[in-house]
Amino acid sequence: MNYRLLRYAVGMSVAMLALTAANLMAGSEYIPANEVWGILSGNSSSNESWQFIVREIRLPQIVTAILCGASLATSGLMLQTAFRNPLAGPSVFGITNGAGVGVALVMLLFGGTLSTELLSLNGFMAVLAAAFAGAMTVTAVIFLFSTIVRNNVMLLIIGIMVGYLSSSVISLLNFSATEEGVRSYMIWGMGSFANVSMAQLPIFAIAATVGLVYALLMIKPLNTLLLGEQYAENLGMNMRRTRNLLLIVTGMLTATATAFCGPVAFIGLAVPHITRLLLRTENHRSLLPLTMLTGSTIALLCNLVSTLPGEAGIIPLNAVTPLIGAPVIIYVIISKKVEKLKG
Repeated sequence: MNYRLLRYAVGMSVAMLALTAANLMAGSEYIPANEVWGILSGNSSSNESWQFIVREIRLPQIVTAILCGASLATSGLMLQTAFRNPLAGPSVFGITNGAGVGVALVMLLFGGTLSTELLSLNGFMAVLAAAFAGAMTVTAVIFLFSTIVRNNVMLLIIGIMVGYLSSSVISLLNFSATEEGVRSYMIWGMGSFANVSMAQLPIFAIAATVGLVYALLMIKPLNTLLLGEQYAENLGMNMRRTRNLLLIVTGMLTATATAFCGPVAFIGLAVPHITRLLLRTENHRSLLPLTMLTGSTIALLCNLVSTLPGEAGIIPLNAVTPLIGAPVIIYVIISKKVEKLKG
């Protein structure tokens, strides 16, 4: 038994439970711990507003943070392994920007409404549908190029260029949009785990869970990829098929997380490195599930920090995530450079 892995799993699980409890009690409205426990146990509270806050706001927010953190962290790990690049991630491949283009079209061009002969969507549902469609469209474009380009580095560069194109489209839409539309888009771009209501939570939870289960089924191919493309092909692995499956799964996870929570930064890029540094292993049998656990824990931590001001307001989520993610990425880059110099 690997006691390092066991200690890490237990420690991270305890941290996640503690952060869950802290998130249930933290916010603009102070609710005593015994009242929170009573409400979660199904007992009625003397204060009806407390019941609404705990059950309809804080509880969905916590579940959303757990699933979103796990989804983005998993996407980052799978892309970094598949493309053997420590800086690969959902945002680098333009998937997050694709969701941004979809939302920008709805908010800045169509005034927050999507209408067809068969269906009409307004408000959050229109934003949700547009973000998911935009992210999956970019995933489909990358998938298409992956059938033409065999080189992983070239495919990564194409992903970066698609991201730049998406950013350019968003800038052009911002230029011609109304002030209200620009403001709405900026708020969405800050990211938030509070966008998912209790009614919408089952849809989000099912979509995220399906993606995470598919990711766990990719453990063996991911471990084989660590041996190198040539060795993997010698073992009978179809590299193009495996890479395409990875793109589909990461696209689905990123699209779901971004559609519901906005473009949450750095979790997908930084969490896999944090887990590797602490576990000191590349074996995905332990690395992948513990990356999911770490992603959920860090997402809960970021959500807690963003709500700490209480009555003074809420700190934007994307103002908190770089505080954790950016130092990790800088450390990884510097350590890689030092290793090369020593080599």
